[in-house]
Amino acid sequence: MAGQVKELMAYVFGIDIGSAFSKGIVMCDQRILGSFVVPSGGNYRLTADKVKKGLLSKAGLSSKDIVYAVATGYGAKSVTFADDKITDISCHSKGISYLFPSVRTVVDVGGLFSKAFRIDERGNTLSFLLSGKCAGGCARILQVIAKVLQVKVEDMGALSLQSQKRIDFNTGCAVFAETEAISRIAEGVAKEDLLAGIHRALAAQINSLAERIGIEKDYALVGGGPRDIGLVKAVEGIVGFDIIVPPEPHLTGALGAAVIAGEKV
Repeated sequence: MAGQVKELMAYVFGIDIGSAFSKGIVMCDQRILGSFVVPSGGNYRLTADKVKKGLLSKAGLSSKDIVYAVATGYGAKSVTFADDKITDISCHSKGISYLFPSVRTVVDVGGLFSKAFRIDERGNTLSFLLSGKCAGGCARILQVIAKVLQVKVEDMGALSLQSQKRIDFNTGCAVFAETEAISRIAEGVAKEDLLAGIHRALAAQINSLAERIGIEKDYALVGGGPRDIGLVKAVEGIVGFDIIVPPEPHLTGALGAAVIAGEKV
């Protein structure tokens, strides 16, 4: 009987191969059964296979149980077992709508780009804008400054909230920001004040991108960037209202890919 029930279930994968991390979601009948995250490394095909194996292990499934898989992200072409490949913007739109149906404006703060987009009540993308290629407009600048200050990326947010005197950066360019940070450290400026400044600088670029697309509530941040609470608070300080951030914002693309896979089934 258990085997017959299993055959009736529509298990699907959503795979997001990002520039830094690769994520996967397994769903059944639009219910999340598990997730898996690994560093992307240099071989996206091998990484995709790792994500697949991790998801199968977590859900107690075999490859033959998966009826449909959708891939997205920077390395989506390397997911050889995917039945379809969908843009990351479409997947983030579906993912955030699955979690928060009221959201209409979204900014994905990724490792290579930031993207702002507007969505409808069904999670369909209406319009979008991409940031420039400069690392100063995406989450990469946080990694650059973390290295300069010799702090862990995951500790940056909480540390920045301890700032008593934020240092404002004179540039939005990651290269110049790195140089400026080194100079300020030599002057004896506190790390938390520098972090508060870099969060403010990135938040200003995020807000500019969102304003160009047109901010309509509810407004959400997704991707790896909003895992940094300091960045989220900096964006909220600029817009003047609370922003929605999923519990695991870096998984939204993979979630949306799984939702789309389920819809196709």
